[in-house]
Amino acid sequence: MKYLLDGSSTERLLFRKIREEDFDDWLPFHQDPATSRYWISEKEDPETECRQWYEKQFGRYVNDKGGMNALVEKSSGKLIGHCGLLVQVVDSIEELEIAYSLLPQFWNRGYATEAALKCKEAAFAKQYADSLISIVSLTNTPSANVACKLGMTIDRLTIYKGNEVHIFRVVRDN
Repeated sequence: MKYLLDGSSTERLLFRKIREEDFDDWLPFHQDPATSRYWISEKEDPETECRQWYEKQFGRYVNDKGGMNALVEKSSGKLIGHCGLLVQVVDSIEELEIAYSLLPQFWNRGYATEAALKCKEAAFAKQYADSLISIVSLTNTPSANVACKLGMTIDRLTIYKGNEVHIFRVVRDN
């Protein structure tokens, strides 16, 4: 679980491991059509989709493949989303990705950028990788904007899990 930021914080956010009891707070993400408008996937019912998402994260923890951190808003104590460092295979290359997802009511407040920047800083400080990526659907302008705010630029266009995506990349300064 070396890629987790459990116990870290930013000005407005606390990072911790995801817990099973977070399920009910995260379920609305899977119920809201706005959260999937940029991503093509085999749609399950929201409960099944949310459960599978959690199982995948717990599997990442166990297999040292990174994983999402729960993001808790300091001022309210509410779960607002997830952000983390994920080991991904893109175009047959293993990469370390900064990934982020927020509940829609917390969009456009700078939380994704704040959390992703913390992940970037931790990954480079601990020398986990010489570069980091974010996988962003071509139509997901808000996520592309977050990637740009991290100093990422478009590395390439590819197909990932049936979606046309840009691979954004930032390289560690030496």
